[in-house]
Parts: sequence; C-alpha cells; structure tokens
Amino acid sequence: MEIGEKEVLKLCSFYVSDWHIVTMLLPYINKQINENVKIIPVFEKSIDKKIEILVNKLNLKNKEKILNLNWSETSGIKYNIINNLMKENKEDELLIIVNGNKKYIEMVNENIMKILRKNKNNLKIKIVNCYEVIEFNNNIQEILDQNDKILNTSGERKIEEIFEGYERKIKQVK
Repeated sequence: MEIGEKEVLKLCSFYVSDWHIVTMLLPYINKQINENVKIIPVFEKSIDKKIEILVNKLNLKNKEKILNLNWSETSGIKYNIINNLMKENKEDELLIIVNGNKKYIEMVNENIMKILRKNKNNLKIKIVNCYEVIEFNNNIQEILDQNDKILNTSGERKIEEIFEGYERKIKQVK
C-alpha cells in the first residue's frame, strides 16, 4: 500500500504465548537491525523480561540494540506519542511492531496511518501486527484480509503460502 510517497507494508503474525512471540520476533528483528531498519515496538503488555532472558541465552550480533528497544508496555498510547516516536526515527526504513488486543491494535494502526498521511517524508514502513491466536481465532480471515503478508518463525511469507486455499474476501483498506 502506498500513502503519498511512502511505501507501507502490513504484516500480521499469530502467536500462542509471550514466549512464542519473543522467539518468533527475535531472529526477524536481528535481521532487520542488520539491514539498518529502525524498529519501534508498541506493546500493550510488557515483554521486556522475556526478551532479556532469551537474548542473554542467544549469541546475537545485535544483542545490545535489541535490549535497548522499548519492550515495556505502552498502554493508552495516543496519537501524539506515536507521532513523536516516528519523528524521532526518520530513517529510510522503519519497522513498527504492534501487539495488544483488537481495539489497541486498531487504534495504533489508525494513528500510524493518520501520521503518515500528514507527514511529508519518503519512509518505507513495515507494520507488524501481532495477534494472540486464542483472542483472535474467530477473526483470522478478517485479519488476513487487512494485511499484505504474514510473519512467522521462517520470516516474511505470502499469506497463501501459510494458509493454503486462502482467498482475500474484502478489499484492503488504502
């Protein structure tokens, strides 16, 4: 999806526990840091302790950079908070990882899109919305329809590669 001169790629990811999301995200984040992508985690619930435990057990090149990301909760996040985070991070490529309940994820995504429409820059942005399977099990089709790709333990994939027989039911929001 493009907004002005900005390229926005939306990915969804499904997880079953906090440990699962941590083990799934770390290799992807490590790779993104290697590619000089700026990363902004926006989490309704803190996973900083789990990130710290796992990162300290792994031999990751970008250990300090990963630990320095804000893995704490950012509940009640407002437009101006997201706007400030994005202004602070004026990189060519930006990865925003969003996790929380349905209302939280929708609010954060809505605010990101408002900010992107308002700001004049050429950012290439990926938004990864992380959904807990138990909470979103009944809405998986709707979630898939609103995203371009899926992120799992093997990295970014086309939705059709992971969900065999998947057909987009609704047109993506642009």
